[in-house]
Amino acid sequence: MPTSPDLDRQNAPDRRRASAVEAAGLPRVPGRASSGCLALLIGLPALLFSLITWQVVGHGPLLGADRWVSRELVRPDRFSEVLADLGNVQVAVPVLVLVVGYVAWRGRCAGVRWWWGAPGAAAVLMAVLPAVVVPLKDWTHRGGTSVMPPGDGYFPSGHTATAAVAYGAAALVLLPWVRSRRARGAVVAVWGVLVLAVSYGLVRRGYHWPLDVVASWCLSLVLLTLLFLTLGPLSRSTCRRSAGTASRRTGPS
Repeated sequence: MPTSPDLDRQNAPDRRRASAVEAAGLPRVPGRASSGCLALLIGLPALLFSLITWQVVGHGPLLGADRWVSRELVRPDRFSEVLADLGNVQVAVPVLVLVVGYVAWRGRCAGVRWWWGAPGAAAVLMAVLPAVVVPLKDWTHRGGTSVMPPGDGYFPSGHTATAAVAYGAAALVLLPWVRSRRARGAVVAVWGVLVLAVSYGLVRRGYHWPLDVVASWCLSLVLLTLLFLTLGPLSRSTCRRSAGTASRRTGPS
C-alpha cells in the first residue's frame, strides 16, 4: 500500500495541472442565475431577426425607414471603405486563426486535457457561418442601395456577420486566459469597436442597408451565445479531468 509521501509524488503532476487550469481562469458553466439572461441573449435577437426578415421578404413599412436612414448616412469615402474592409474574410478570419492558435498553445502548455476544445468550437462556428448566411441571402433576394450596382443577396450582411463572429469568437476563447478584469474589459471593448466600425463603414459606404447590418448583429449574437454555452461544459470537463482526483490505484484502500 503506498505511503502518504508516495501518494503526494504520484498526484503532484495532477495538482500542477489543476493549478495551471485554475490560474488560467477557464470559463465556468453558466449557473441557474444566468440562465434567464442567456435565454434573453438568444430569444430577443432571434425574435428581432425574424421580424426584420419578415419585413424584408414582405416589403413591409419598416423598409421605408431603412431607406430614409440610408439616404441620410450614405457618403462614400475612402475611410468608410477601409472600415468596411475589416469585415473581409481575408482580415477577420486570420485574426481568429491567430487567437485560436495561441489559446490552443497556452492550453497544451498548461497541461489542459481538452486544450483543443474551445479553439475547435470557435473554428467550427466560423466554418459553418457561410452555411447560415448564404441561404438567407438566396432566399430574401434583397437588392442593394442606390450606390451599388444592380443585383441582390444583400440581406443579411455577410461582412457584419463575419466580423461579429470572427472577432467575437476570438474574444470568447481568449478571455479565460486574460487574468486582470481590466484586460478582459479591453478584449470585449475591442470586439465591440471592431464590429461597430465595420457596421458604420458598410452603411456609410453604401455597401449595405442599415437593416442588413442590424439583422447580422442579431444573428451573430445568437451564434456567439451558443458558442458560449458550448464552452462552459468543455471547461468544466477540462477542470474535472485536470484536477487529478484520486484513482482506484492510488486512492485509499
